[in-house]
Amino acid sequence: MPISPTYRPDPRFPDLGPEFADAVRAEAFPQTTLRFRNDRAAATVGLDTLTDAEWIAHFGRFEPLPGNIDPPLAQRYHGHQFRSYNPDLGDGRGFTFAQMRDAPIEQGGTGRLLDLGTKGSGRTPWSRTADGRLTLKGGVREVLATAMLEALGVPTSRSFSLIETGEDLVRGDEPSPTRSAVLVRLSHGHIRFGSFQRHAYLEAPDRLTALTDHVIENYYPRLAGGTDRPVALFRAVIARSARLTARWMAAGFVHGVLNTDNMNLSGESFDYGPYRFLPHNDPNFTAAYFDSSGLYSFGRQPEAVFWNLQQLAGALSLIAETDALVDALNGFGGAYRDELTAAMLDRLGMRPAGAEADAGLVQAAFRAISEGGPRLRWEPFFFDWFCGDQARALGSLRGDLYAEAGFSEFRQLMARFEPDRPERLADPYFTRPEPEELLVDQIEALWTPIAATDDWSAFHAKLAGIETARRAWRLPAQGT
Repeated sequence: MPISPTYRPDPRFPDLGPEFADAVRAEAFPQTTLRFRNDRAAATVGLDTLTDAEWIAHFGRFEPLPGNIDPPLAQRYHGHQFRSYNPDLGDGRGFTFAQMRDAPIEQGGTGRLLDLGTKGSGRTPWSRTADGRLTLKGGVREVLATAMLEALGVPTSRSFSLIETGEDLVRGDEPSPTRSAVLVRLSHGHIRFGSFQRHAYLEAPDRLTALTDHVIENYYPRLAGGTDRPVALFRAVIARSARLTARWMAAGFVHGVLNTDNMNLSGESFDYGPYRFLPHNDPNFTAAYFDSSGLYSFGRQPEAVFWNLQQLAGALSLIAETDALVDALNGFGGAYRDELTAAMLDRLGMRPAGAEADAGLVQAAFRAISEGGPRLRWEPFFFDWFCGDQARALGSLRGDLYAEAGFSEFRQLMARFEPDRPERLADPYFTRPEPEELLVDQIEALWTPIAATDDWSAFHAKLAGIETARRAWRLPAQGT
């Protein structure tokens, strides 16, 4: 098998031992039809040279990669689901399949440890009454979500592979029977807040210490030589969680299910179910039809992340001083505000001008978006005003709206800032009347021809359009 010499296997998770995961095998699927392979992501870990047949063998039949995890491992964890504690969780339809290193820094990479994890690979000891499968539509939605979030500068897992598996699934929230698939994602770690909660619940401080040491060694190596390691790790996770939350908010993204088992220690967004991108500004906008109380609505996401961090602190309190953990928690608000300011400036394409001025511009931007109400879609606002070209914004399809008095403060403040890399506006993408968006109606429109006639052209065209946007925005690199 011609795997690139840049493939650098480094399976670390098995070192934790049997209390942290269960050995499993993937299902033998009746069909393995390749629908999506992410060669750009594969190149970062030396797997882009695989033929399609080899790709299917590894990511459809899950033949082990050379020198890597064998057998795959379904992780054990607990978690709060809509703030109700559930001790019966774990990888119920997925497993950790491989770990390898990104390209070294001198070769343009990060050298980070990356995981390949699955979704829809079959039943595990943690499946409970579920079938361990993923609908093809769910896989399509996740591929689109990760592509769009990466383009918008959000730290996210990357959809690596999507293979249709030839089974008919019955689901209560979409027309059934529906087609099945297995997804592989590339992520900077799958260890969740709930991984720590499990060992706190089982009153196993030795395992909490082992897990803390594992996370520091593999994901926060700069902390390895320090003291009070649990608190140091917690502070680092708070910082990354603040950054992640701020980038969600600037992207107008609603995750939908911010349970503690859906947040990981590496600070990357992952596992996309009923997500939505905002059609227009609405703090009460929810993604999940079952979120009747709006617990995970757009405007409450910072609160949800903070609550989850409190639960992680509770787990770490078995091996760390409570006062130190509380002191770390108290830093989340300020860290989030700073990260939101930075994220919004990136989205507007403007250089920082000082803390007070930056905060004023960001507040004015949110007021302007609110002023637009349903007349102003979220993504076009940032597209029109990118790099502060007022003539371009006022000449856009929404120019009459921007000329109104409600936008005057924002216009005046933008004029005082310097654009960041204004040469980006020369990209043909910015001559378009509308930006790439990923609203729910657009996703449904992409799915219709797949379901009706197996026509994937609109799906691939959308991915190509999102990639065009990513290259045009050139936002700070995030995630894997």
